[in-house]
Amino acid sequence: MLPVYAPELLRQAELAAGRAYAPYSHFSVGAALLLAGGEITLGCNVENVSYGATVCAERVAIWSAVAQGLLSPEMPPLALAVTAQPCALCLQVLSEFVRPDFPIILPAEGDFGAVEENVWQVWRLSDMLPRVFSFNG
Repeated sequence: MLPVYAPELLRQAELAAGRAYAPYSHFSVGAALLLAGGEITLGCNVENVSYGATVCAERVAIWSAVAQGLLSPEMPPLALAVTAQPCALCLQVLSEFVRPDFPIILPAEGDFGAVEENVWQVWRLSDMLPRVFSFNG
């Protein structure tokens, strides 16, 4: 069952996906990050002809929240909705700010990885990235 905030968060993530700049892959992704104060920051993927300069939607949403002073390890977000499976790099960046049980809302996958339209699932960060890198120095 989806949390009560999920419909609006999903709507915002889909809105952000429509703003993606993806002229090379044509794969648009949107992310909506629900913050502790109730704010929602959005992110979309932004591609570059030099693929290494491309940025994912999840990191755009996270960095936007940090830049606005709305996100820190002391003020963790409440949830993230993404229109596609996050990569490990985005999950690692997210892990800097959240607990392992942090909820990530994603499209459900059916047979052979096909996305089921209008069906969403909630995952925990620890399910998606069970061994995050951490510095213990």
